[in-house]
Amino acid sequence: MFGIGKKWERDLDAAADELVAADTLAFGGVGFAGTLLPVTEAYNRVEAALDDHPEEVRERLDRVLAEGSPAGRAYAATLLERIDPTAARAAWTSLRDDPTEFTTFVGCVMGRSTLGEYAAQRLAAA
Repeated sequence: MFGIGKKWERDLDAAADELVAADTLAFGGVGFAGTLLPVTEAYNRVEAALDDHPEEVRERLDRVLAEGSPAGRAYAATLLERIDPTAARAAWTSLRDDPTEFTTFVGCVMGRSTLGEYAAQRLAAA
């Protein structure tokens, strides 16, 4: 039957699906207008669910880490830092040799990074 389940679970699943397919990593607005990308909005929705539903979020993050694009896995490992720093460090460590590239945005500056380079930076900052 359609409509079964809680709305927050459907929203969390949809946000996780967006992260799985992410091709860009941006934690804030991009471009001169500071527009939020749909994937950034999805990241924010998952992040907002952390306090109320940490176990359910963790399940989705594990799925994104296993099935996601490089940018999606970077989003998932970043969120994992909030709920399980040891697991996040393990995730970043496992990602640091990944040569796959993705697009990054910091404000209006677009760049490229490999997942391995990004993971190494996160490990160095920890």
